[in-house]
Amino acid sequence: MAALAQSLKKWADAALALCYPEVCQLCGNSRATPLEGLVCTGCRGQVRFIDPPFCKRCGTRFEGQITTEFECANCRDLALDFSFARSAVIAREGVLEIIHRYKYHRALCFEPFLADLLLSRAAPALAAVKWDIIVPVPLHHTRLREREFNQAERLARPLSAATGIPIETSLLRRVVPTETQTLLSRPERLANVRRAFAMRPGKSLNGQRIVLIDDVFTTGATTSACAKVLRTAGAGEVCVWTVARGA
Repeated sequence: MAALAQSLKKWADAALALCYPEVCQLCGNSRATPLEGLVCTGCRGQVRFIDPPFCKRCGTRFEGQITTEFECANCRDLALDFSFARSAVIAREGVLEIIHRYKYHRALCFEPFLADLLLSRAAPALAAVKWDIIVPVPLHHTRLREREFNQAERLARPLSAATGIPIETSLLRRVVPTETQTLLSRPERLANVRRAFAMRPGKSLNGQRIVLIDDVFTTGATTSACAKVLRTAGAGEVCVWTVARGA
C-alpha cells in the first residue's frame, strides 16, 4: 500500500508539473515545487502565524503584553456553541488570494501549502489532548457540484493522517444552500446559517470530542451553527480549527 501511495503521489506531482511550471504561483518570480504548494520561500515568509496573546474563545490575535488568559468583548456578547476556535495564520492578502483561487478556481496546486499551514499549528495542539473525531464543515450538495470538492474535507484529511484522529464526513450535512457569508454583517451571518446544518438521519453521538475543520474563520457563525447541531446530537465538546483567521 505504501508503495502504491508513493507511486500515485509521483503521478500527481508529475500532473501538477504539466499544469504549472515550477515557479511560485503567487508572485511569479521565484522557483517553487509542487511539494511546496507552488509557493516560494519569499511568499511563505510573508505569512503571519497567530501566536499568543489571543482570545481563549475565538482565537482573535491581540497586540501587547498580555500574559493571562482572556476572553474578548465579542465573545462575551455571543452565545458560541464551540469550546474554542483556533487558526494557524492571519488571513492577509497573499493567504486570502491563495484560498480564493483554491476554492473558487480549483487551484489545487495550493493544497499542500494550505495543509502545511494548518498542520503546523493544529497537529501539535490536538496531540496534547484526546480528540475523537475530525468533522469538516460540509457544503450543500448544489455548491459541491459547482466546485467539485469540499475544501474543508480535503484540508482535514492530511490533519487526520498526521494526528491519527479519524475523519467523519457522514455525520453532518448542510440542508440549506445559504448565500456566501463574505459580504454579510455579523447578525446577517448568524441568521444566514441558523438552520443551515443538520445531523444525517440515524446519526447520533455519545460524548465524543469533535474537531471541526474549515478554511477561514471570520465571525464564527458557520462553525458555531455546526457545533450546536453536533452538541445537540450528543457531542461532549466541539473545538474549531481553520487555516486562516479573517477580520
